[in-house]
Amino acid sequence: MRKVLVIGLDCAAPEFIFDQWRSELPHLQRLIEQGLHGPLTSCIPPITVPAWSVMMTSKNPGRLGVYGFRNRADYSYSRLTFATSQAIKEPTVWDLLSRQGRQVIVVSVPQTYPPKPVNGCLLSCFLTPDTTTSQYTYPPTLKQEIDNLVGKYLVDVENFRSEDKDDILRQIYEMTERRFRVVRHLLTTRPWDFAIFVEMGVDRIHHGFWKYTDPRHRKYEPGNPYEQAIKDYYIYIDQEIGRLLSLLDDDTVVLVVSDHGAKRMDGGICINEWLIQEGYLTLKEYPATPTPLSKLSIDWSRTRAWGEGGYYARLFLNVKGREPEGTIDPAQYEQVRDELRARLEALTDEQGNNIGTRVFKPEEVYPVVNGIAPDLIVYFGNLYWRSVGIVGLRSVHTFENDTGPDDANHAEQGIFILYDPRRKEGRWREDMTIYDVAPTILHHLGMAIPGDMEGKVLE
Repeated sequence: MRKVLVIGLDCAAPEFIFDQWRSELPHLQRLIEQGLHGPLTSCIPPITVPAWSVMMTSKNPGRLGVYGFRNRADYSYSRLTFATSQAIKEPTVWDLLSRQGRQVIVVSVPQTYPPKPVNGCLLSCFLTPDTTTSQYTYPPTLKQEIDNLVGKYLVDVENFRSEDKDDILRQIYEMTERRFRVVRHLLTTRPWDFAIFVEMGVDRIHHGFWKYTDPRHRKYEPGNPYEQAIKDYYIYIDQEIGRLLSLLDDDTVVLVVSDHGAKRMDGGICINEWLIQEGYLTLKEYPATPTPLSKLSIDWSRTRAWGEGGYYARLFLNVKGREPEGTIDPAQYEQVRDELRARLEALTDEQGNNIGTRVFKPEEVYPVVNGIAPDLIVYFGNLYWRSVGIVGLRSVHTFENDTGPDDANHAEQGIFILYDPRRKEGRWREDMTIYDVAPTILHHLGMAIPGDMEGKVLE
């Protein structure tokens, strides 16, 4: 019976693994040279939540009704909900396999907290509040076994947006070592047909150390003490992957995937400052210090639009009959959206150069739009700039992040490697998408592929 192991590296960058550091990653290099590989185009938006759920269901964010970590709960101005596992109503790969009696191991895949029952075992993800006090395993009895094995199981790096870089590095390595130790333990003590785990350390080290590595970053300083930090961590990850591969037999297909890539962050666009300056957002009183949107006194009767910060911007319109104090006549809705799109795409940097912003309407990119989607999805500078939601800087441009130091944004291209011990053929392919992963897994396990999956089988 064939098995499939998926090694998930959140945010892993194709340029590092396929090009820049490939020769120094011998275990990944072997998989690349003997397997199908190439860039994996992520979903819109290329964000951890919802990207891993998109990958494991082969359903787009509109179908899932999840557009980011936080989503509007209703058409009020303030109610946002966190997208936990309860938000995902479509079956994941491990749900489908569990229903057919196949044994699964699921470790730290984003959007698996709180844990749901599976035919096997599951450890939840970085959304877990605290593994000491929260129930993060299925079955619940597995928690004590993991505690005995590694002590406190680490789902994330605490305060990864800080200037204490040595502490961030210490936490990243500690988290990664414990995760791989847990995965090796489960693979060798449990029956399984399908196993998947996701390592968050790659994402965290990119956000914390990109400016030290990338000479094109505006804050890069040659010869800095952390210049090799990201590379050294990739080498460490490769060594851990090598230890895992040594446990596998020739009946096990291995996938190495990332939900998106990474790129330098050139700065931030203060979306609500821009909306105020352009006359779309009106405050009753401008704050004396930088203030989150949720704490501002907004004059909704004179406001047409507001935005949320994050790696991309979500723009919402104040529509009559939809929002409590709507100001935009529904007949003018498309005109206002088109006007905003044109003006956003014309945005420049601090020197007046167009930054190449891309703006999407949800219905243009999602065949179905469930839940409450943003009225516009905005990639500032094609994701070289992030969206900053605070008000009080009196400037559209900022080079400090409102949630703490952050050097990187997300890129649309992640990685895909498929290694089949029975067919050692190295082949590069460029048309692969995040939607293709789930049907490919099911195919290699001899399972029927549901007709509503959106991806194709990669062979």
